Amino acid sequence: MAYKVKDISLKDAGKKKIEWAEAHMPVLIALKEEYEKEQPLKGLKIAGAIHVTKEVAVLLRTLTALGASVAWAGCNPLSTQDDVAAALADEGIEVYAWRNNHDEYYWCIDQIIATKPNLTMDDGGDVVFRLHTDFPQMMTDVIGGTEETTTGVHRLKAMAKDGKLKYPIIAVNNAETKWDFDNIYGTGQGTIDGILRSTSVLLAGKNFVIAGYGHCGKGLAMRAKGMGSHVIVTEVDPIQALKARMEGFDVMQMDEAVKIGDIFVTATGCKDVIVEKHFKHLKEGAVLSNTGHFNVEVDVKALEKHAKSKEEIRDNCMKYVLPNGKNVYLLAEGRLVNLSAAEGHPSEVMDLSFANQVLALLQIVKFHKDMKPEVYEIPAEQDQRIAMLKLKSMDVNLDSLTEEQKKYLGSYAEGT
Repeated sequence: MAYKVKDISLKDAGKKKIEWAEAHMPVLIALKEEYEKEQPLKGLKIAGAIHVTKEVAVLLRTLTALGASVAWAGCNPLSTQDDVAAALADEGIEVYAWRNNHDEYYWCIDQIIATKPNLTMDDGGDVVFRLHTDFPQMMTDVIGGTEETTTGVHRLKAMAKDGKLKYPIIAVNNAETKWDFDNIYGTGQGTIDGILRSTSVLLAGKNFVIAGYGHCGKGLAMRAKGMGSHVIVTEVDPIQALKARMEGFDVMQMDEAVKIGDIFVTATGCKDVIVEKHFKHLKEGAVLSNTGHFNVEVDVKALEKHAKSKEEIRDNCMKYVLPNGKNVYLLAEGRLVNLSAAEGHPSEVMDLSFANQVLALLQIVKFHKDMKPEVYEIPAEQDQRIAMLKLKSMDVNLDSLTEEQKKYLGSYAEGT
């Protein structure tokens, strides 16, 4: 079996991590047990680029149990867990991923594209975009794909709007059981985890600046507040800014926030959020980090150019000395701090996200002949099903509507 990982001897450590994740992902395991006899993905080749973590490994085990042949790459040069990649390679997965594969990042994606997939799975849209721009001949047998992230969905919707998208994509990110859980609780906890692992600073009493108050920003603000930080939000959307203010957070422009912030996290999905004009105003010891998908939110190139010197002082923590003599710290090269400096999001929330991935693929297999090359949303029924499976695993029972209640909710005759 073809693969390229850092060190195959790490496989046993990786398998222990995967076993831990499996024990905390009951919905995905339930779907595996439900469909493995039916083999609905038998004979289909899947090419995917989603962070190679222990949770993704459980997803890949599920897909192979359902009959698929899988080729996999990472979607970030720093997020691959090398022991997990080794374990997957040992289990027969065609995997091309290792931490710090900056120079060979797209080579890895090209290897999975070379398998001539029937289905694609993306976290940021790199597989789809690479297919369309560099390997259009490899799309002959592609019947559809999925997208895991907000950033990727934005890219793919832009492609569809321009008439450039050549096969249907299901926006897994937009499932309520994905972004209301993975994005909020997963990003919140994972980002805090990454900051603490790379700095070990006390969060209590710090001015914690969050750029962007979408689902990810909301979850992070909640967790930072819980750790005792004074949370400051910057926004371009008046509704999101108003929500942040109503939650008790300060809202201001980044030009002002850079003067008082101790810890910064960008979570916008856009570029040029913290840029060169801001650096001279940063406080001594300010920490810069990003939890948006691409490393374009903090202008790292400008920081490199602007700084007098730099030095890595901890894993994933680079100290920059500015011309004014102040020290500032950049985490994980400005890449996803939750995945580059920590282990990503907890298994319990990825359970929901990856259950959506499996059901989305099954939907494509069943209905692809009737689907246009557009970006599709997850059906509400799928969200409900996944939520019920999760609640069942937590021994949580719900009330049911009586026939009289159903009749009342569906009528308009009864008034005051």
